Amino acid sequence: MRAGNGKSGVARAWKIATAWKKQHRGVMKTGKIRIGVIGAGGFGLFALQHFTQIPGVELVGMAGTHREAAFAVAQRFGIPDIEEVDALLERPDIDLVYIATPPFLHAAQGLRALQAGKHVICEKPLALNLVEADEMIAVAQKGSLVLIANLMQRYNPMFDTIKTLIESRALGEFLHGYFENYASDEGLKPEHWFWDPNKSGGIFIEHGVHFFDLFEGWLGPGQVVSAQRTLRPGSGLEEQVQCAVRYGGGALVNFYHGFTQPNRLDRQEFRLLFERGDVVLSGWVPVQMRLRGVANEKGTRDLMEIFHEAQLNVTEVYGGGSRTAQGRHKVLDIYQKVEVRMGSQENKMLCYGDLLESALRDQLRWIYNPEHPRKLTHRNGRESLAMALDATRLAMESR
Repeated sequence: MRAGNGKSGVARAWKIATAWKKQHRGVMKTGKIRIGVIGAGGFGLFALQHFTQIPGVELVGMAGTHREAAFAVAQRFGIPDIEEVDALLERPDIDLVYIATPPFLHAAQGLRALQAGKHVICEKPLALNLVEADEMIAVAQKGSLVLIANLMQRYNPMFDTIKTLIESRALGEFLHGYFENYASDEGLKPEHWFWDPNKSGGIFIEHGVHFFDLFEGWLGPGQVVSAQRTLRPGSGLEEQVQCAVRYGGGALVNFYHGFTQPNRLDRQEFRLLFERGDVVLSGWVPVQMRLRGVANEKGTRDLMEIFHEAQLNVTEVYGGGSRTAQGRHKVLDIYQKVEVRMGSQENKMLCYGDLLESALRDQLRWIYNPEHPRKLTHRNGRESLAMALDATRLAMESR
């Protein structure tokens, strides 16, 4: 059976977001935001193409890289010259700097941009250590400047839906979770900066911050209690890491990242376990969800209020004495077993682009109105980095 008109909740959310953008194309007309980018490649081009679709946002300068990919970006946007970083930051016609360089450059370049009075959006992580991060944050706060790492996951409608599920306790208490990242290393040659911890910080810092921040948004602050890593035989490269994080209610969540796969096998999966069911999310930007659980009549209604317009299937029905069950020594009244599905793999790139636009729009609203409550601030970059540093330290100490 289906609730609503049968469209997935995720598809509906993006439809609403698109309609909002059409209605509010004049929101940024109070001024123009001119972007200068430091470093640009494949992802930088993807991000900039979405940033510059926001009315009032314009890319006006590039610096810091002379790779073929950067010249392609310059050609795409009609930028005549790729400048030196200092020259770019001295330009009075640049309001915001987007930093798309390797992690070891983020702190120095971000600090210089902030000291020049520019707002800063930088790719994750914010820095490689907390001393650098805190120095950047102090300058940003003093100058009332934007400073964020590009942790766009919180703008995903799926994030809000899962947060509502957890807080509603429609499936009971959250008990355990995991995130498994079977990532590709096909485009990461042995000499790539990704493998050099002095340049990337290691997998937890370079990549894991996305998911530490995501789960903190769902569960609140957590503490890393154990971590391990695996080195690639013959090269000593750190290729796999895992850690366990304990959250406020005592629940443990396991995080695994392995960069070992060919591109065609690259996949990611989240699982969240509750007292009366579990949820599986697919994709590193999750766009698909499957929920399996048991509920009475009210519980089913509560689930469908959360997952409105998602597909609901009833897989078993219980009556009489069979309605009574137990879990965690609690007596449960169960009317039926259900499966709820929402999302589509076809939404992935649309979702990704919209998350980038939503993150920048949120920051722009704050620039024009400092009373605006942002979903993403400097705190996200700092706290996710702190957790990644703890996981890295424990993994290095582990035998």
